[in-house]
Amino acid sequence: MSFSWLALGMVLASLLIAVAVVRGAMAYAHRRNMLDLPGQRRSHTIPTPRGGGIGIVVAALLTMPASLCLLPSPWPVGMALMLALATVLVAAVGWWDDHRPLPVLPRFCVQLLASGVIAVAFAWGGLSWWWLPVLVLAGGWSINLHNFMDGIDGLLAQQVIFVSLGLGLLALSVGQSAQAVASACLAAAALGFWFFNRPRARIFMGDVGSGTMGLLLFALTAMLWRVETRLLWPALILSSSFVADASLTLLSRMASGRRWHTAHREHLYQWLVRSGFTHATGGACYLAWNLVVAAPLAVLAWAWPVGSVPVFMGTYLVAMTAWIFMKRQCLGRVLHKGRHVAS
Repeated sequence: MSFSWLALGMVLASLLIAVAVVRGAMAYAHRRNMLDLPGQRRSHTIPTPRGGGIGIVVAALLTMPASLCLLPSPWPVGMALMLALATVLVAAVGWWDDHRPLPVLPRFCVQLLASGVIAVAFAWGGLSWWWLPVLVLAGGWSINLHNFMDGIDGLLAQQVIFVSLGLGLLALSVGQSAQAVASACLAAAALGFWFFNRPRARIFMGDVGSGTMGLLLFALTAMLWRVETRLLWPALILSSSFVADASLTLLSRMASGRRWHTAHREHLYQWLVRSGFTHATGGACYLAWNLVVAAPLAVLAWAWPVGSVPVFMGTYLVAMTAWIFMKRQCLGRVLHKGRHVAS
């Protein structure tokens, strides 16, 4: 079988598996009464089943490791197996949490363990063991970051599609066909879920999906970094909207003395909805950033290696400025309409 047909088959299989599993997850969630109910700290208005991210997880597990091993420029089998193991760990604790909420500490410990599995795989592949704590912390933050950003219809799935395709193109630019197809498989799986999660959502991703998406995007980014160090900067630019929103929201809550680890509605995407935007319009704002700002600047950082770090820093400076401006605009709209703004 030629490379093109095998790659196409993997991507198409990922899409179809995700669609089939998500449909099954919808029926399962209704049967088990796994419903997210509307509330003050939530952005939806009707009870909605959760756990649909299991479709992306199953599709990714069945296609990504195989793509990494079977296609040109393959990764070691051990790396693919460790990626699968880490994925199972994060997905399992998320699936448990979707059924019966877990305390923060055990959930976070499993997430760090999964990140550690990825880090150890890199260390066995020749990376200095001094990098292990850095990778563990980065992986843990990515897992939680994407969990924080899963709050309105279609947003996280849309982001996974965009970032995965971008990472795939970066991998292809340095001849890493296997990784490029693995990234495309993740994008296809997210697309399969997005069909059911786009506004108005018929099912939510749940912790089983959101945390796992954070782990897989972290792993794919780290793999690019291992192949070609300079690719880290355009890869991080692709994730700038989510990283900026989650990081600045967390820092602002910590600075104000609020309980930063509890549920809230302080992310920019949540303020957009609170100020009157629909979920679709809120998601469109993030998509516009990705297409108008992040994608062109990522291309610039890729094409201009000497200036990639300044471009990266400039992107995040602009993202911070945009976040502050947009949040103030949203707050002004809410106050003007006389809405309740307590978090």
